Amino acid sequence: MNSVVIAVCLMLGLSLARVNVVVALTLSALVAGLMGGMTLDATIGAFNDGLGGGAQIALSYALLGAFAVALSHSGLTTLISRTVISRLGRDANAKELAWMRRLLLLALGAMAISSQNLLPIHIAFIPILVPPLLHLMSKLRLDRRLVACVLTFGLVTTYMVLPLGFGGIFLNDILLANLNTNGLNAVREQVPGAMIIPALGMVLGLALAVLVSYRKPRDYQEQQILAAEPEIATELNRRSIITALLAIAATLAVQLKTDSMIFGALVGFMIFSFSGALKHVGDQDLFSQGVRMMASIGFIMIAAAGFAAVVKQTGEVATLVSSLGELIGDNKPLAAFLMLLVGLLITMGIGSSFSTIPIIATIYVPLALSFGFSVPATIALVGTAAALGDAGSPASDSTLGPTAGLNADGQHDHMRDSVIPTFIHYNIPLLIFGWIAAMVL
Repeated sequence: MNSVVIAVCLMLGLSLARVNVVVALTLSALVAGLMGGMTLDATIGAFNDGLGGGAQIALSYALLGAFAVALSHSGLTTLISRTVISRLGRDANAKELAWMRRLLLLALGAMAISSQNLLPIHIAFIPILVPPLLHLMSKLRLDRRLVACVLTFGLVTTYMVLPLGFGGIFLNDILLANLNTNGLNAVREQVPGAMIIPALGMVLGLALAVLVSYRKPRDYQEQQILAAEPEIATELNRRSIITALLAIAATLAVQLKTDSMIFGALVGFMIFSFSGALKHVGDQDLFSQGVRMMASIGFIMIAAAGFAAVVKQTGEVATLVSSLGELIGDNKPLAAFLMLLVGLLITMGIGSSFSTIPIIATIYVPLALSFGFSVPATIALVGTAAALGDAGSPASDSTLGPTAGLNADGQHDHMRDSVIPTFIHYNIPLLIFGWIAAMVL
């Protein structure tokens, strides 16, 4: 059997068995290399070379974690929670709670969408915005699995159809460029339209999550939330609130200017440090808390980069697609389904739809043209094959980001509360709608 398939299945199986995702990725990378014909030294070398690719995002998470902890001690987050909860009132009825739940979900979804285009900060807002809202979510008895689905929907669906910000990078700079490099002759205007049908699968998945799967209330331990996000019992300090607002504005401005989450979070944290607003808490303690909160996420991203490097080095993706070509014969519907399925496997393993396209486009474009798929259908096939697995991969920032915010108090399991819910609600509909797009376009 193909080494890539075995390695991805092994990684998912180990992760589901509660083996640490970093360990699962590392072992699976070793298996991929050895079964792909590489020597042990070559496999370790490729893995080590790839680790640097995840270092930037890991450091970004660490600094964002420190900034998020600083915000929680400033009193701004307490002010937000108090304001909303006081407006609800202690005797809020079920209708009022349901209305507030919908409003909160709508706000988080809008922020996730905006983070891809209007304010292209990607997942940087999640570890800053979400942990302080855990008190409110607990009051509303909101299922965090639903919040994870809402956030992932905004992060993934947006770049699939809107050619702005990260969507412009995905649709034009990566997808269109790689398609044309391999002989498709597509034009820019065709790409968003070809991805609309697959995106409707994401919409269906979100509707199922909201209306069916996670509509029932879910309770969380308030003491654990208070331990991670302490509410200030005394009068809120106006100076601290103003400092927090300035720090947020500066963080956003620096990130937009430098395109770096690292320096944006660093500036925000330094504003807190030099302002004296947090003199009651040591800077070192805050930084350590933030790094500890985000450490596991960062290490997963580093290990995922090493895994991706080994998979690319084996060359087994091309072998996998070639073997599928022999299996398919002249069956066009089967060809579309298997191409999408292989894309799901690859993206689940390496955790990035943006990195999947260069791997599969060189093989998929000639294969799609040989089966007579139209230009829009080929765009939909390759684009959907790459997007498949971004939601639902243990190593994807589209699941790691929500976990980073929702698990601030240790009550949100990455695999069972982020990965599995988003995999079920998005990958299955996306696979179906991507296949439909390939057949009708």
